[in-house]
Amino acid sequence: MTPFHSHPFDDDKLKEECGVFGVVGVSDAANFVALGLHALQHRGQEAGGIVTHDPDHGFQSARRFGYVRDNFTSAKLMETLPGSIGIGHVRYSTAGSKGQTQLRDVQPFFGEFSMGGAALAHNGNITNAEELRRDLIGRGSIFHSSSDSECIIHLMARSYQKNIPERMKDALRRVEGAFSVVAMTRTKLIGVRDRLGVRPLVLGRLGDGWVLSSETCALDIIGAEFIREVEPGEMVVISPKGIESFMPFEPARPRFCIFEHVYFSRPDSILNGQSVYETRRQIGVELAREAPVEADLVCPVPDSGTPAAIGYSQESGIPYAMGIIRNQYMGRTFIEPTEQIRNMGVRLKLNVNRALIRGKRVILVDDSVVRGTTSRKIKEMILDAGAAEVHFRIASPPTAWPCFYGVDTPEREKLLASTMSEEEMRRHLNVDSLRFISLDGLYRAVGEAKGRDNACPQYCDACFSGDYPVQPSDMVAKGFEMREPAE
Repeated sequence: MTPFHSHPFDDDKLKEECGVFGVVGVSDAANFVALGLHALQHRGQEAGGIVTHDPDHGFQSARRFGYVRDNFTSAKLMETLPGSIGIGHVRYSTAGSKGQTQLRDVQPFFGEFSMGGAALAHNGNITNAEELRRDLIGRGSIFHSSSDSECIIHLMARSYQKNIPERMKDALRRVEGAFSVVAMTRTKLIGVRDRLGVRPLVLGRLGDGWVLSSETCALDIIGAEFIREVEPGEMVVISPKGIESFMPFEPARPRFCIFEHVYFSRPDSILNGQSVYETRRQIGVELAREAPVEADLVCPVPDSGTPAAIGYSQESGIPYAMGIIRNQYMGRTFIEPTEQIRNMGVRLKLNVNRALIRGKRVILVDDSVVRGTTSRKIKEMILDAGAAEVHFRIASPPTAWPCFYGVDTPEREKLLASTMSEEEMRRHLNVDSLRFISLDGLYRAVGEAKGRDNACPQYCDACFSGDYPVQPSDMVAKGFEMREPAE
């Protein structure tokens, strides 16, 4: 087990691949990047990297395993990253050597071109990466990492365009899947979203400087003003001349990832003009309307279930209570846990508030059920504490399909909802009742009053519906079977 092996509690959660952040036009850019990455730590906790540039030292980079706070707070390290422009990345391993990450897999990636160097950080997943990689290797490219994102650098190197933004356009036109990219040259900061806008990217202002970030919460931490989202299919190029905007891809109806609203993004971020916290609270309201039950307490599974539990409580009139307490100081305490400690599993992170739970009919609100392993352990803990009944309410529809757009999802057969009905899952978890929010209910919670437009869905919800907006070419080539389209 490596120091960064996921804990048993986290194994049953979907993991966002990464977060990206960039800043230009400020002194000591690296310090701002480190703060931004710290705010985006929830998007990737395995490793992080920063690249900066200044005229005297050129491009400088640092890549480290572990948390931002454990690496990029060292004055000695930060002094090696001078300059007024910088980008950074925090990651989980999805594409690439999953769970066996090498330092060379840690972004940002850097390339030296005839017109100068460029560094690039990517959030998302390239669904035709293996096909691109085979083609590039056949033409003489030498790859240094196992990451799909490195394909972009090699495609840029093979472009005949005269400047880096144009080369990036060339490269990204060949890429399929999801990408929000933050890149930099010696003087330019560049942000790009794929034409469906699956992953988030926002633009902020910091004095005379500019910021690009996966989420608005990272603007808040450095005191930057949120200006707007980078539009789906848009490239923004920020230079001393100002901001230029380009639309280099074929237009398409956006399909933003709806799971960003459910779980991935921080509750204090703004997505599509909506408060993530308020959306999650509204999911709880919809759940209470769709799946009422008589009970004494509404308790969140912390922390991701908290806003939905508050909404459920407010709509149902059943008191909200902290029936489960999370150990906030878990961190990396158990780097090499013994088998006995590992078997404690969820109890290392969560503990039941026994005095509150005993004798009560409890509604547990969680964001999702993936494999179901954590849900079973939590239910056992609640019953051990003397609860009279346990009712699960889940703030997302059943997760029945893997994601190929930058989320670390188990194989389909390991997803509980891919092989079981809701009633079968209830029996498997052995709870008094189990209800998921409907797909229409989730859409209403994110502001779509009429629910999901089945003919042309407003969001990417493939993990729930099996309706993939971009065919995952590499996986289909390996035998992955897509859902049959509805008649």
